[in-house]
Amino acid sequence: MCPRTKEQNELIRMQRREQILDAAARSYFYKGGNFDIRDVAREAELGYGTVYHYYPNRHLLIEEVLDSGFERCEQALADWVNICGGSPDDRQLLTYCKALLRLWQSDARAYLVYKMAAEHYTGLPEIDRHPTKRRFMERLYVPLQSISQREDDSVDHMLAVLVGCCGLRYYAGNSGLDVDRIAKLAMQAITKES
Repeated sequence: MCPRTKEQNELIRMQRREQILDAAARSYFYKGGNFDIRDVAREAELGYGTVYHYYPNRHLLIEEVLDSGFERCEQALADWVNICGGSPDDRQLLTYCKALLRLWQSDARAYLVYKMAAEHYTGLPEIDRHPTKRRFMERLYVPLQSISQREDDSVDHMLAVLVGCCGLRYYAGNSGLDVDRIAKLAMQAITKES
């Protein structure tokens, strides 16, 4: 049996890192900010030492989870802006709601960014809370509010519907999410239609 190449080892390392980050995001849903490395190891079906090797403390782990989640959410917003041309109508905003729900359904880290934002990032240490809130506001919330041309609290209500409904899926362990129905409910919140 041949030893692994440097490239093979790097690929395994990257896959393991992704596995740990996904497990950490899921652990947050079950334990809140009180999860620890053992919870992540159990969720990832890895040894404690393996997880600890990659992330020696919970703080570094949640920081990396949020950072990768932010990157994915920022990319989803940029993709939507490119598609709608910068001045969307309500139909295009509905499309964004659906895209966000689909992203969250497949990516717990991306969902965690919005879920923690709804909780004002209270699960983070005080030193990280303000910069993380600012990143959310500057890179996700304000651009969405500006592009959607809503200056009131409509975007808050839309996101609350999306986060809340998607959260039910994570906490109940449901595999399905009625993306169309939830997106329509979110749009009713933003357009204030009954």
